[in-house]
Amino acid sequence: TKTHARTEKEMRADLDRFRSELGVDHLDVVLLHCMMSADWPKERAGAMAVLAEAKQKGIVRAHGVSCHDFGALKAAAASEWVDVDLARLNPAGIAMDAPVDQVVSVLAEMKQKGKGIIGMKILGAGGLKTRKDEALQYALASPVLDCFTIGAENRTELEDLLTRIPKASVRG
Repeated sequence: TKTHARTEKEMRADLDRFRSELGVDHLDVVLLHCMMSADWPKERAGAMAVLAEAKQKGIVRAHGVSCHDFGALKAAAASEWVDVDLARLNPAGIAMDAPVDQVVSVLAEMKQKGKGIIGMKILGAGGLKTRKDEALQYALASPVLDCFTIGAENRTELEDLLTRIPKASVRG
């Protein structure tokens, strides 16, 4: 799940709410959502402290950030606190934080440090709708992604994506 919490109080309330809403004792991954500043580790120190404590207690298995800024992404790569990063990546560089090669370089650094990488904006926020197969092949073959999220506007689009993914995963 993702949170906008900044303070310890906000983060504790979110953790309680998330577990209650989901009916679970622990959360696999909690991300500080939409980091848009290289200073996010200072700005979110309170929330980070609560998540670190929750991880020690087994309430959270991993924590990290979703980045919407290249400086924030580089800060995530440098942070020992980050276990998982949700990063924008697609072959055309649409709706990304920097050119593809620069983002891939930072994500490769994260992977070398053992961080998990979840891709987002695989279809470039809809900008690659006519190039779905190419975008899916890129994401599936990417050595820097562990998995990815992908949005669908309706059931028909979802079913189309579900048929394309297995075909796109075949490598020549």
